[in-house]
This record gives sequence, C-alpha cells and structure tokens, in this order.
Amino acid sequence: MPYFDAASSAPLHPVARQALQASLDEGWADPARLYREGRRVRLLLDAAREAAAEAVGCRPDELVFTSSGTRAVHSGIAGALSGRRRVGGHLVVSAVEHSSVLHSAAAHEAAGGSVTEVAVGRAGAVTPDAYAAALTGTTALACLQSANHEVGTEQPVAEVAEACREAGVPLLVDAAQSLGWGPVRGAWSLLAASAHKWGGPAGVGLLAVRKGVRFVPQGPADERESGRAAGFENVPAIVAAAASLRAVRAEADAEGVRLRGLVDRIRARVPELVPDVEVVGDPLRRLPHLVTFSCLYVDGETLLHELDRAGFSVSSGSSCTSSTLTPSHVLRAMGVLSEGNVRISLPVGTAEEDVEGFLAVLPGVVRSVRERLGVGDAAGAPAEPVPEAAPDSGAGVDALVVDALGKRCPIPVIELAKVIGKVPVGGVVTVLSDDEAARLDVPAWCEMRGQGYEGAHPADGGTAYRVRRVS
Repeated sequence: MPYFDAASSAPLHPVARQALQASLDEGWADPARLYREGRRVRLLLDAAREAAAEAVGCRPDELVFTSSGTRAVHSGIAGALSGRRRVGGHLVVSAVEHSSVLHSAAAHEAAGGSVTEVAVGRAGAVTPDAYAAALTGTTALACLQSANHEVGTEQPVAEVAEACREAGVPLLVDAAQSLGWGPVRGAWSLLAASAHKWGGPAGVGLLAVRKGVRFVPQGPADERESGRAAGFENVPAIVAAAASLRAVRAEADAEGVRLRGLVDRIRARVPELVPDVEVVGDPLRRLPHLVTFSCLYVDGETLLHELDRAGFSVSSGSSCTSSTLTPSHVLRAMGVLSEGNVRISLPVGTAEEDVEGFLAVLPGVVRSVRERLGVGDAAGAPAEPVPEAAPDSGAGVDALVVDALGKRCPIPVIELAKVIGKVPVGGVVTVLSDDEAARLDVPAWCEMRGQGYEGAHPADGGTAYRVRRVS
C-alpha cells in the first residue's frame, strides 16, 4: 500500500533501524558515569552529536537532543524569550508556522507578551520586507519555518535572517520539514528539528543555539544536555536519528531530483485529470517531495477515506473533516481553496508506478465523491436538481439568496454552483453560511469559475457572501 504522508512521519530509514538495533546493546548505560559502560555510551552520544551538528551546520556544543521536535521548538522559544526579556516581550512569527510555534506564541501572549503574525502571499511565503517591517526595538525573538509542512513552500530564510541580524534580533528556524534535504542557509540563531520527519525514530528532536545567543532554559534545572533538555538521554534512538540524517543527506541530491520529477508530474496531471482543482503552494521554491491540491465540490474526509480504500495513504489540511470545522491556518493565511484538500508527501524511494497508480485512481474517486453530493464533474458543471432559492428582498429577479446556514463544507459552494445559472449575467447570488470554510471557498470558487466575488458582511446566524454572475 503506497504511503504518501512523509511530511507527517517518514518511514524508518534502513540505516536508522540498523543503528538502533546495534546501539541497543551498547547504549543502555548512563553516559554521565565514568565507568566503562558509561564511557562507551558517552562516545556514542558524542559521535551522534557531532554527526547531527555537521548536518545542521553548527558546533557540537551548540546542539542538544530533546524528546521531540515540538519540545525543541517550545524550549527554544521559551529560552530565547527569557534570555532577552530585558529587550522586550515582542515575538514575531509567520502566519503559516507549525502549530508548535503558534502554541508557544499563544502561551507567550497569554503571559503578557505581544505577538505579530507576518502575513504570507497566495503561494504561502512571507516577503523579507514585510518580515523586516514587523521587527521593532522591543522584539525579543523572531521565528520562521524553513519550509511549510502543508504546502511545501520554502521561506526566504537567508534574507529574513539578514534582516533580523541588522535589527539585532535572533531568528529561530523550524527546520523539521527541510533538514533531511539540506542545511538551512543564512545567519539563523536557533534551529529546531524532528528525527521522524527524515526517517529517524520518533521521540528525538534537536535544538541548536548559536554561541552568543542569550538563552535561559525554562523549568527546573537539569544536568543533562547542557541544561537545555531535561531527562535521561535515549541514546539508541539518538544514535539512530543521527545515522539516518547522515544517510538521507548522502542521497538527498539525487533523490530530490527524482522525487521533484514525480511531484512535477502530479502537479501537471491532476488539473488535467480532475476538473475544478487548485494546486496550491509555490510551484518552484518548494520541497522536492510535497504537493498539495484542493478539489471543488468534495467532502475532504470522504475523499481521504476513499483514497485509503483504494490503497493510498494521504493527508489533508481540509476543513471538511470530523476533527475540525475550520480550515487549516495555513490554507486560511494563503487565502486558497480549502475543500477537498489533499497533501501528498512522497517518502524516499517512492516508486514511479505508485505515483502512476495514484493518478489513475484519483479521477474516479473524486467523481464518486462528487456524485454522492449531487454534483456532476463534467467541466465542473453542477447536476440537477437545483435547490430552492428565494428572491433577494428588494432586488427583483436579478438576485437570489441561498440559505446554507447549518450546512458544512463543501455544501455552501455546491449550492452556489447549482443556483448561479438562475440569475442573468450581472445578477447577484447571496450565500448565507455559518461555516468558517466559506470565507475561503466562496472567493476561491469565484476565481476558479470566473465569477465576481463582491465581499461579505455579517448576517443573522452567519455571514452573507455576495457573488455577481459574470458569465
């Protein structure tokens, strides 16, 4: 069964498995002890640290191992903010950071600090100028991911790092998604990553803090990992994480080219095979193995279940799932279509025939999901029957109101599509919806179908979205 969700967690790399099994016999003792078993484990730990530091591009004594990538992010942000509390309590993040960064930002704000979220463009990247403009004299720390976990867009880290350097602000980079593909360029100050993203074992993160960065570890003092990561080190897992990082880096250039070709094929062929699809994320400045697209008139949860039944494991940032009624913060910040969202992230070694198999299966799966919702997908044309629509008060037959209150993604957009032909060119359809996804999906539908979006305003029980028929 093809597994296409490496961005969530990559399969354990064979080198990681070998290193883990070998070090289980040697890495069980306390590396802080001076007897032979302890010294032997200390050698293993030091070697792993040196290998990881080389991959990161820092000194071994600047890097510590944590219990997860999330712990590395939380510890890095808290320690840097505390170390620079005399400067101020202002934190700058991008609007598309991983939830671990945004949760840290929320905790900082709740404790009395201030947070600025830098907006991104439709491709999902910040601009260096906008990021630089957010820095102030009281900014204690800035955070920027190296590449986005949902759409794969790479951020201009080197340019932002230079702006931060000129402003005297340390920059923390969340490199979880990109570190397996290469070092993060630029004069960053702190870096966090997670081993299971590159094929290492889960439960190992790393945090690098450059010399000269003011950093005060939070929580009770601990002797382990320079006081920056409390608890007994899981040396076998750390050894496996470092070994797999070195292994994936050795093959990253060649494998990156190969996977980029497969992703380019998906990016090009999905819109050809499936009507009404938006491929999101930067088409060029992106991770080589990740592609995300959204399908109009599709229930995302059902789509993922049907792809799983067909033998393909994929992920989603869609709002149309049982776990959330709002779009992912990444898609929302980008302002792109959220319904029917599919994220494909290919693991190292993905076979070409698996990608071809996915492309062969996808059109039929999308078609079947749309048919269940009463939507035909020939050229994106909606199927009959047409739902009831009421004349807009005072506007005559040139305006209709579709009441989609209480109906979840993708129903509001489906009902809009079914009724737009009921008004003449120049007429207006108003969609009433209390579904947060409609804020993204109605404007996205208008752009994809060539209709005019005229904005939204509060209405009883929800929001009214005005759409003018252009063609």
